[in-house]
Amino acid sequence: MIISFENLIDPVISIPCVRTFVALAIICGRIPADIGGGGNAIFGKAFDKSRDTDDHSLVSFASQLETLMKEPSPLMRRFRKLLEPCPDAQLESMARQSQALTRRHFGKTMRLFAPLYLSNECVNNCQYCGFSRDNPIFRTTLTIPQVVAEAQHLYNLGFRNILLVAGEHPKFVSEGYLQACLDALKALIPTIGIEVGPMEDDQYGELVDHGAEGLIVYQETYHLETYEKLHTTGPKKKFHWRLDCPERAYGGGFRRIGIGALFGLAEWRHEAIALATHLDYLMRHCWKASFSVAFPRMRPHAGNYQYTPDPSLSLDNRSLVQLITAFRMCFPQVSIVLSTREPANLRDSLFPLGVTHISAESQTAPGGYTGAGNEDLHLTVKGRRVEIEKTSSSDSATGQFEIDDKRSAAEIAHLLQTQGFDPVWKDWDPAILAHS
Repeated sequence: MIISFENLIDPVISIPCVRTFVALAIICGRIPADIGGGGNAIFGKAFDKSRDTDDHSLVSFASQLETLMKEPSPLMRRFRKLLEPCPDAQLESMARQSQALTRRHFGKTMRLFAPLYLSNECVNNCQYCGFSRDNPIFRTTLTIPQVVAEAQHLYNLGFRNILLVAGEHPKFVSEGYLQACLDALKALIPTIGIEVGPMEDDQYGELVDHGAEGLIVYQETYHLETYEKLHTTGPKKKFHWRLDCPERAYGGGFRRIGIGALFGLAEWRHEAIALATHLDYLMRHCWKASFSVAFPRMRPHAGNYQYTPDPSLSLDNRSLVQLITAFRMCFPQVSIVLSTREPANLRDSLFPLGVTHISAESQTAPGGYTGAGNEDLHLTVKGRRVEIEKTSSSDSATGQFEIDDKRSAAEIAHLLQTQGFDPVWKDWDPAILAHS
């Protein structure tokens, strides 16, 4: 197997798939309830909780993170070793092992999904996000019929797995809105995940009751001082409250939980080690759920069109390969997600190395697929709606960030088939539980 780590565009060989019950269960994102799972100077003050007054549980990841980072488990010591600088020959070996483990546990399948943005309203000021409160962007929140229209468009493309995404704004994404969206979509889309602001256990439970199955929540950065610097206003300022979000979602009944960090905000090895530590903790304490992990990298966004990555913090392509393979070698049954943030040629080369879930033909603005909501564009200033004096027919809601891989879902599905993958559009139907 030959991999060009300079350009990362050469295909790699396939390994015969081995399908097992456990692999199928993980691919479907459902593990039956009776099947169990399982002091470095760089960390310094990154996890000092003295400045965070959140009332988080004494038995939670937030309360144990600092200790777990200073006293890593044997698995985490192995993970750290795999992230050390290495020659190409060693990285080649890691890639082979990662590919073999992925085929063993997931077969030659690739699950496809698409995000559906509901609203770009937000009360948080996050310096790296296009939806940040103070950005003077065109905003809109879709009505329920408009949400259905967007979902129908994705359904017609083949998607049966969608992720509902919204900024955090209680005035616009109000109580009952997400529940109404889920009620309207669950008969059409069998697998619905959400990526919204953190909630309490009972609120998550209500969303599960209305049809939500998966939750995605990225900590953004696990480095506390960086987190506090980047999040200046809004409920997202609460580092530890967000950190314990996956556990609250698990308590609410979510069966699929995805975590990640936004690479480019802090030193990438620190972020990777903290993310792996979080995943290890969740797999041991929330073992009835299945987990996915993602490594999104910074992209240009509204309010920062001239974004230039800090070379000392950025995760380059070669390091991304090392990161994916290290996670696969330490967490062979965890799903790994790769989004359209990455360029097409890079995604094509990464698909065989450990990736199991990918987005396709994505839009990052509400109404991005059909133009729904463009008739209600406005600005939001200090929580108040401000009408736009003049708009044109070409105006649309502002997206959260720019995507790179703009190929159609059909093109990506065809590419996967040429690589020997089976594109999986649907892997679940409620009728399975109804007849169990």
